[in-house]
Amino acid sequence: MILIISLIFSLLSFSHASVLDFCVADYAGPIGPAGYSCKKPSKVTADDFAYSGLGIAGNTSNIIKAAVTPAFDAQFAGLNGLGISAARLDLAAGGVIPLHTHPGASELLVVIEGSILAGFISSANIVYLKTLKKGDVMAFPQGLLHFQINAGKSSALAIVSFSSSNPGLQILDFALFKSSFPTPLIVQTTFLDAALVKKLKGVLGGSG
Repeated sequence: MILIISLIFSLLSFSHASVLDFCVADYAGPIGPAGYSCKKPSKVTADDFAYSGLGIAGNTSNIIKAAVTPAFDAQFAGLNGLGISAARLDLAAGGVIPLHTHPGASELLVVIEGSILAGFISSANIVYLKTLKKGDVMAFPQGLLHFQINAGKSSALAIVSFSSSNPGLQILDFALFKSSFPTPLIVQTTFLDAALVKKLKGVLGGSG
């Protein structure tokens, strides 16, 4: 009997959760493993479901000659709990988005302008490469290392979407050479020369 009652309460709880239309992020509330707290419905407006940040070109005056402008739940309150998000990629000539991973989401890239060489590496160490033109689309499975390079002589623009409102991001080069990861350990774990590791740390601002 206790098991049946517990099951009924579980079903009622699930039913209540499933009828919620949305959970607009309340940035003033606590953040938990499931994301932001929900804003009171009475305080939700149409503005919570619109975001204009992707209409502005990112600053590509940096070492990678590229910029990523996110529209995740931290920037776009209406995405909270919906399991989707987006970002804008601006790549100047010679620009590159280095090898990186999104632990929490798969990615879909659409080329808007220019030409982009993109690829990812599977867990079996198979490399999948494709040069994409305007209008082309490419998918990147969740958690796999991938990259984008401007393959043309002019700037390139892409819009990417994710299967999470907070896909996460870790750039391999930054994790190794822009952190305090000790140089001797990097040498041991990557087989790179110590002088090269120190040089890269100097370029990217790492320590150790």
